[in-house]
Amino acid sequence: MKLLEGHRAHMAHLQYHAYGGDDWNSMCSASPTVAEYFNAHPNLTADAGAVLFGDTVTITADGPWQHLLYKLTGRKWGNLDVENETGCGIVPYSYRPNNLVNAVQWAVGLELLLLIDDPWRLHLTTDHPNGACFWRYPEIIQLLMSADFRRECLRSLSPKAAGRIFLPEITREYTLYEIAIITSAGPARALALPQKGHLGVGADADVVLYNEDHDIVRMFSHPRYVIKAGEVVVEEGAIRHVVQGRPFLVQPSYDPGIEDYLRPFFENYYTMSFDNYPVEMSRLAQPEVFACKRVE
Repeated sequence: MKLLEGHRAHMAHLQYHAYGGDDWNSMCSASPTVAEYFNAHPNLTADAGAVLFGDTVTITADGPWQHLLYKLTGRKWGNLDVENETGCGIVPYSYRPNNLVNAVQWAVGLELLLLIDDPWRLHLTTDHPNGACFWRYPEIIQLLMSADFRRECLRSLSPKAAGRIFLPEITREYTLYEIAIITSAGPARALALPQKGHLGVGADADVVLYNEDHDIVRMFSHPRYVIKAGEVVVEEGAIRHVVQGRPFLVQPSYDPGIEDYLRPFFENYYTMSFDNYPVEMSRLAQPEVFACKRVE
């Protein structure tokens, strides 16, 4: 973050980069330090990469790490090589509250979401599916909106884990307005998509309507209507219509000389050709191109 000072940057899956300690046994939360710096530097945005307890599947191009995770867990493991340059490892995984590392991971994601004070710059994600599948967002929303529910969940952690985190000290509760920002309006602004994340003139008419319910998970899990591009696609849990999405494309300016700098690195260290990386416009169906501009 300090190296990026003065430059616009997005920090992906911030939860995975907010740990303290020297090894698995000493692992602890470092979210207050990260959040304090982030709050003071408006050039940064981030997505949370939150973790939830339960079963999921980890997927990454870091094949060797997935093999290590397989050795740690004893779960099944699969890996697909991509031109020998990398691979996609897949390992089933269960996050457990009685596991010290998992407990710290669960707490750190929530701590960052609660300690970073500007909801416009921190977006709700789980690094799907590694931290949890995206359809479990309602559970995270409940944790953010209810301090009492967080305290109830904290009882499942071991005393050792509770001493490594800061979540018990945080009393902040999100409002519905802030939930709308971290899930929609904020990401749209960060990505400079002027037709997304609002209900004003010119917006794409992507709208979700919920029945008000004191059960936060139930409310966000079962919307009354989902409207995509002005058409009702889901009504009371039933799919009524399927609307195809569109690819969004930005074309930032850059120094063409960077290609002459990068090409030798590919030739010397990669098995994949440098010319295999670009995606031709002809491969995109009706792309919508946006100007790459600074978002204030």
